Amino acid sequence: MPGASLHIGNQVVIEKQDFGKLFDMLAGMGYRIVGPTVRNGAIVYDELTSVDELPVAWTDEQEKSVYRLKEHKEKAYFDYGPGPQSWKRFLHPPVARLWQATREDGGFQTGTGDGETPKLAFIGVRPCDLHAMAIQDKVLADGERQDSSYSLRRRNAFVVAVNCRKAGGTCFCASMGTGPRATVGFDLALTEVIEGERHYFVVEVGTEKGAEILSRIPHRRAGEQEIAAARDSVEQAARQMGRELNTSGIKELLYQNLEHPRWDAIAERCLTCGNCTMVCPTCFCTTVEDYTDLTGKHAERRRKWDSCFTTDFSYIHGGSVRPSAKSRYRQWLTHKLGSWIDQFGTSGCVGCGRCITFCPAGIDITEEVRAIRSEKQAEKKVTAAETERPPETSAYQPHLS
Repeated sequence: MPGASLHIGNQVVIEKQDFGKLFDMLAGMGYRIVGPTVRNGAIVYDELTSVDELPVAWTDEQEKSVYRLKEHKEKAYFDYGPGPQSWKRFLHPPVARLWQATREDGGFQTGTGDGETPKLAFIGVRPCDLHAMAIQDKVLADGERQDSSYSLRRRNAFVVAVNCRKAGGTCFCASMGTGPRATVGFDLALTEVIEGERHYFVVEVGTEKGAEILSRIPHRRAGEQEIAAARDSVEQAARQMGRELNTSGIKELLYQNLEHPRWDAIAERCLTCGNCTMVCPTCFCTTVEDYTDLTGKHAERRRKWDSCFTTDFSYIHGGSVRPSAKSRYRQWLTHKLGSWIDQFGTSGCVGCGRCITFCPAGIDITEEVRAIRSEKQAEKKVTAAETERPPETSAYQPHLS
């Protein structure tokens, strides 16, 4: 039961039967709870009213262009990988009204925004997605041009992270330094542990707000064996990682290979559908559209997600700057892994693997970078061998008299 005061870094145990009290506590404090649930053959993020709506006993299989659910023998709540949605849809919505005007009595009534900003509690945020939130914070909240709607939603959010005990087939967060253990950006971080008939959560306190809420929920200090069991499950996930991305000198590698033939090979498969940007937890590109009703009495300006894979995205007077699939994919990957670092001081990729799983053409970002890197390394070896080779002597010896 609640006892001594909690502090940042403390680890406690919540038994399975008490886990639902976290939902009750957050709801009682005015939070709308958002978490994973099963909808239409996928694990998606949606508003929840009960712990029973979590994807209990469900897991997923992921590979290039493959995503399917299957029942799991263990009754775990969080035994799955990143799905088709990311948390950005709640912090940076796909469609947002920026401005509206209504004609009334010979004048106009104007307004801004979509009304009251919701107070959200996120349950089950993976470590890679925590890093994605931090990246979007840099872009939308901490930069010179702040998005006021995003900033308010972010400040009001309560984040309950979940450490991964199972890695997906397309995950590569370990090589990106973004998982599978949550280290920053959470109020509370859970590690789910199932040992035979026993089912519990080891919970780490990340903020004072997290400590305050956790103090009102039945818990006890975690023992050494329980902490070790949680740690072992996360380390197992790291060993299961399905992909790896070598990030050494990656910005320079891409900058120096803008005309590499690999881009043509990718373009032969790429459908420019934009799936990779829609599922990516860090992509933030938008467009603005104006609407009016048939009576001409009401007009709105809305911001919508956009993608660098659309021809209109780079359209200027005279045409699109990037009309080909080659130029658009190259722009996306080079920005994500290269120029993003110049702009924001960090990579734009967190290794969640969504762009691999949900690409209908099966294009794998890790394979493409590896292909460019391996060909450049092969070229360097050939050049080095030619430099070190002694000069050839001619078999012809002139006659000297």
